[in-house]
Amino acid sequence: MKITTMKKKILFSIMLLCAGMFTSCSMDKEPYGALNEKTAIQSMQDIGRLRLGIYTALRGLTSGGWIYYQDLQMDEFHGLISNGNRNGQVSAGQILASNDDIEGFFASSYSEIGNANYIMQKVEDVSKIEGLTEADKVTLKKYDSEAHFLRAYCYFFLAEHFCQPYAENSKALGLPIVTKFNPTGDVASYPARSSMDETYKLIEEDLKIAYDGLKAYEQVNADQVKPMAVELSSYAVAALQARVALYKGDYPTALAKSKEIISSGKYKLTKPENVKSLWTEDNSTEIIFRPFRSKDELGSSTAVPYISGDNKSSADYIPTYEVLTRYGEGDVRFDAYFEQWKLDIEGAKYDAYVLNKYPGNKNLWTTTKNNYVNMSKPFRLGEIFLIAAEAAAKTGNEAEANHYLNSIRYSRIKNYDLTSSVGETLLNYIYEERAKELFGEGFRFYDLKRLHRGFKRYASHEENSKLDGVVVNNTKSVTYAIDDYRYTWPIPKAELDANPQLRSQQNPGY
Repeated sequence: MKITTMKKKILFSIMLLCAGMFTSCSMDKEPYGALNEKTAIQSMQDIGRLRLGIYTALRGLTSGGWIYYQDLQMDEFHGLISNGNRNGQVSAGQILASNDDIEGFFASSYSEIGNANYIMQKVEDVSKIEGLTEADKVTLKKYDSEAHFLRAYCYFFLAEHFCQPYAENSKALGLPIVTKFNPTGDVASYPARSSMDETYKLIEEDLKIAYDGLKAYEQVNADQVKPMAVELSSYAVAALQARVALYKGDYPTALAKSKEIISSGKYKLTKPENVKSLWTEDNSTEIIFRPFRSKDELGSSTAVPYISGDNKSSADYIPTYEVLTRYGEGDVRFDAYFEQWKLDIEGAKYDAYVLNKYPGNKNLWTTTKNNYVNMSKPFRLGEIFLIAAEAAAKTGNEAEANHYLNSIRYSRIKNYDLTSSVGETLLNYIYEERAKELFGEGFRFYDLKRLHRGFKRYASHEENSKLDGVVVNNTKSVTYAIDDYRYTWPIPKAELDANPQLRSQQNPGY
């Protein structure tokens, strides 16, 4: 997926929000649509249709470049000379304020924040209608909760990528905060960057509102909470709360929220023999939230840089040899995540392992050909067990941490024997397990960032030395120092140009 940018516009359809539209956070134009935005939303039916755009947004925000782009920046993939320099800048470590892709992520996030603010405003308007039933009021609270979740999700993505790690930089620059839908061309009123404290406070407050509202809805609609749900639940919110708390360094909250999900019994870790179907069929009892997709509503493919072609002969990026050596005997993830293809690279054939974690779900094929589209799985139990393990270890509950670590290993490794570790050894095992379990899901970027780890890409392909000759030279051994400035993306130049308040607030190094 090539991220495109439409500068200084809000592209907002009243009846459908689109995560693929990229706009500037300046919000200097009124939304347009088939209906007048001030009078269109006047009933429960109207707000119900409008709120569906939240899920259109989440389908986009949890797939495609939103997942793979930051992974290509890190240490786990090599570009091939046949890739046409697609995503070449980020792979080579050339992170620039003028990069259109990075500008797109920033602007699109603020577009969705604006859309979420608009929905919140319209929910409030509809809630004032006379004659609403108690069920209507609970449903409106659900819609408001979903909008708060979308806003928190976008602000957290922005904080992960455009701000310093929270734990050591709580007073550092955060994000421009926009909580009201109020389009204006008055550049003097555009917000400056807040502090990290203020940014995370908003994220946490939004998630608390989302959690409470969805919990209230579930009390009268208990059947809504189930694995592979296509709508948000309180457990999906709790999963994001756990992730936010872990990244923030709030380990007691991370542990409490992850335990809430685990102890609910609503979700079960996938058995070793079913791990592959988790990815081929998007089917598993451990999936907490799976945004709706169909042949008519596909969304982006996350597989694009890694695999393509009907005859399994094309890939832009392949895993490094170091990645392939992580998985030991009996680890079913190797066969689930990787497949050996015969790649056609400039007229010659090369045996190479490719990332096959997004192999294309046959139920989503629009023809007899694989379109390499899978349902996104932004929250699943595998991650939650790893959050619980790390948070337990960090709070001194090492026996509990070992239990969670052993649980995830037992579900992924045949004939696994339980182990027990302590101290830094235990933590390193947990980090290693995160690298294995979450490979190719977009987590590597922030894990290395928050753990203050540098890297040097493993340059040689010992599984097939012929591949060394077809790897893009400037991606072979890219090196990041500990706390490298490129772990924090630059505020895009287009945003600095559009918003006078941001011009003196660029991130260090740019």
